[in-house]
Amino acid sequence: MSQTAPNDSAPHDSSTATQPPQTEKVSVDIEQVPVDDDPRQWSRTRKMITLWIVSVATMISTMSSNIQTSSDLLVARDLHATTAQISWTLSIYILVQGNCPLLWSIASEMAGRKPVYIIASVIFIIGGILAAFSRTFAVFLTMRALQAAGSSTFLAISAATLADIYEPHERGTMMGLFYAAPLLGPALAPVLGGTLSNIFGWRANFYCLAGSGALVLAAMIFLFKDTFRRQRSLTYQTAVRNRIGKRDKSNATNAISGVANQTRKGDEEQASKEKVSQPGHENNVREVAGTKSSPATDVKLSLADVNPFPQMWQVIQRKNSLLILWANGLVFAFNYSLSYTCARVLAIQYHYDPLQIGIILLILGAGSIFGSVIGGRWSDHVVAKLQQQSGREWYAEMRLHSAKPAMLWLPVFVLGYGWAAEKHLNVELNGVMLFFTGFFAIWIYASTLAYLVDANPGRSCFAVAMNSSFRGTLAFVATEVVVPWQDTLGVGGMYTVFAGVLIIVELLILLVMYEGVSWREKCVAAEAANGANE
Repeated sequence: MSQTAPNDSAPHDSSTATQPPQTEKVSVDIEQVPVDDDPRQWSRTRKMITLWIVSVATMISTMSSNIQTSSDLLVARDLHATTAQISWTLSIYILVQGNCPLLWSIASEMAGRKPVYIIASVIFIIGGILAAFSRTFAVFLTMRALQAAGSSTFLAISAATLADIYEPHERGTMMGLFYAAPLLGPALAPVLGGTLSNIFGWRANFYCLAGSGALVLAAMIFLFKDTFRRQRSLTYQTAVRNRIGKRDKSNATNAISGVANQTRKGDEEQASKEKVSQPGHENNVREVAGTKSSPATDVKLSLADVNPFPQMWQVIQRKNSLLILWANGLVFAFNYSLSYTCARVLAIQYHYDPLQIGIILLILGAGSIFGSVIGGRWSDHVVAKLQQQSGREWYAEMRLHSAKPAMLWLPVFVLGYGWAAEKHLNVELNGVMLFFTGFFAIWIYASTLAYLVDANPGRSCFAVAMNSSFRGTLAFVATEVVVPWQDTLGVGGMYTVFAGVLIIVELLILLVMYEGVSWREKCVAAEAANGANE
């Protein structure tokens, strides 16, 4: 069995010369379709501007999720809320932020990336301002949910934006650079939030977010150039075909109905027979029914023409994508709850104040950033090396091999941190363990996220949106269960459970690493057959 890329069905066999050429179109990689002003041919400067804009926007998005953490007690006191209610603001935020990208992705596949970025930025700004003005907890919770809905766009569409402008062999490095920004956000947020709260009060956090959102909005309007190209979107092209099919079917029905009405008006049966038997009549009906050649440019689409569920289903029905979605969701849930539980441990067992906690969390953030950047570059290095070994034949699963070193060490450092904290060892050791836990966790995540984009050409936006949904939902669950786990099992016991979960995650990645090619080839063949039968 030779490992081949599913899109790599070039006519090696001479027998294909006698086959009808129309079936060859099925194997064309939609990401390589020629387009005007090809974003992948943009200058390095233009690409870097795009990368920086979406990276900063995503950093602010993730910063907004926990900027209030260091001032939770102030919020609770001012809004007369309980600790449980305040914890719900974190849980609801991550749940909304994780699932709203499904809606934003649909819009971006129809209207383009830029309009969606602009609308989402406005929503984010409004949510931040109204959260700052809140006088009751109900209003505050609602505005935080609104803010999460706006911020979620950047998490979902930014990865698809990078897929628009970079070739597959570049994506590992660029994904690594990009993902460093959303990791920097949660690391800086507690320190920034604590400082602003101490000086100006907790409402200053949300004025800061609104101001940052305004800067992102200005950059999106004046500096960002839309990367979306309809010709390279499976979602858009499918919607066009469906609209043309409906239009042609309607025209054919109208033509047949018109002929039937004319025959009823005839006074004589002979005249009716002649009308039906005219040679041009059958051809006219057939021409109307067969206007598949109608130019797509004549078709105007709206959001109503897009049914997102088939696209989502095509992502999750592929076993390779589904297993990676679970793996990514569990890694993110662990990493997200790690910050929360670490802050709790430092406050309860080490009696640290919010600023000290923020500084320790910066160590975790630094490890995550290094893991993203180094892991991304290592990912592209491994892909290039494996391409040489296989005769320059690329397939998406090559990307996953780059995660092997991190998979070996991640459970070790998770256990090390858990039991170091359990035994109240010095905080410097905890810092070292946190650094390498973040480093190896995000190394894995950067590789699997890039793989998810590579393995879903033409529908990468939906793949990333599904990824956001999985990770947001699992992070929501994690934030609800970690405190009972910590209270019941202790810090060491809880992180032993986490280490076991991460070993399962690594087994899922290994399974996709070695079986993903054959799974994808079967799915591609099945989808091609279904498309030919429609």
